[in-house]
Amino acid sequence: MPSLPTSGSDLRDRAEELASVAARYADRADTDRTLSPAVAEGIVDAGFARLFVPTRWGGDAGPASSLLDAVSTLAGGCTSAAWCASVIAGAGRMGAFLPEAGQEELWAKGADTAVVGALMPRGSATEVAGGWRVTGEWAFTSAVGLSDWALVCALVPYGEHQVPWFFALPRQDYQVADTWTSIGMRGTGSNTLLADNVFVPAHRGFARQDMVEGRSVGSDARCHTAPLRLLSGLLFGAPALGAARAALRVRASDSLTGPSEERLGTGLARAAIAVDAAGLLLERAAQVASAPAATPLELVRTPADCAFAVQQLVGVVEELLRSSGSAAQLAGHPLQRIWRDIHSLASHVALRFDPAGGAYGARLLDPAGGLSAP
Repeated sequence: MPSLPTSGSDLRDRAEELASVAARYADRADTDRTLSPAVAEGIVDAGFARLFVPTRWGGDAGPASSLLDAVSTLAGGCTSAAWCASVIAGAGRMGAFLPEAGQEELWAKGADTAVVGALMPRGSATEVAGGWRVTGEWAFTSAVGLSDWALVCALVPYGEHQVPWFFALPRQDYQVADTWTSIGMRGTGSNTLLADNVFVPAHRGFARQDMVEGRSVGSDARCHTAPLRLLSGLLFGAPALGAARAALRVRASDSLTGPSEERLGTGLARAAIAVDAAGLLLERAAQVASAPAATPLELVRTPADCAFAVQQLVGVVEELLRSSGSAAQLAGHPLQRIWRDIHSLASHVALRFDPAGGAYGARLLDPAGGLSAP
């Protein structure tokens, strides 16, 4: 039975309710290195799994702005929960690049199927009759313990070279090794996914380049035709926005203020403005990703906007922790957990400013399409 579609406002409302639940379990998720069942189930129930699923399979095929709004809202309660919600939504989008028969199999039980993605080509695939044999180990697979399916990236022979392909694996075809011991984002349960000589029929594979360029199968929704570079920064940056907003609230309500009220107020004002500015950059990125098309300049500006925004958010949380004194660094204080989380997530390759900024800067210096263009 197809899932009922949700509007962006419905998803945000559900994310706000879930944020309250996630906040109650945030310390436990940090200790257990995985989300509580109530939060994990709430992510699917809220509609994150179906956000980018094609409408013909009961999904929303929603805009990027819905992702940013809902994920950042959920991060107000728990950064790890928001990260898991975002990667599950993003992996649902990836399913739209499978051949039609593969999509039908992936969403046979409805659009609320929890899919995760192992994005780096850490596996190998050998072509056999009717499909492939896939083997690999994919570390840092966020939310893998919550998944019904996984899309894993492996290298396949192509002439004298090897090219990365994605393969859809049902839960019974992969194992999970408990390897996630990170300093931050502990609740994401980003453990190692293992597959050993698993048979994957041909209709459950697609070239990674198709996803990178937005060559979806059977859907012309913008979330499926947009190049990956317009979306990846948002997927991983949205939790940082909500985390920084949460840090502001914690700092403002903390009775152990340390400095004078005037000095505290000035610092909070500076931090709030910086968070709002980062939010505006991410909102612009979401608008570009949702528009029917993007200009060459927007294609390189958007990743740089997202990386720069997260860089600013990390700086805000850093300063908020420093200004809070020793009390905020004690185990159990939410500010130190947020500080660890936002530093950890900012290390993601999609959020590194130098490569994104270099590409944007090169475009700005191009007389044909940069700052000097009409």
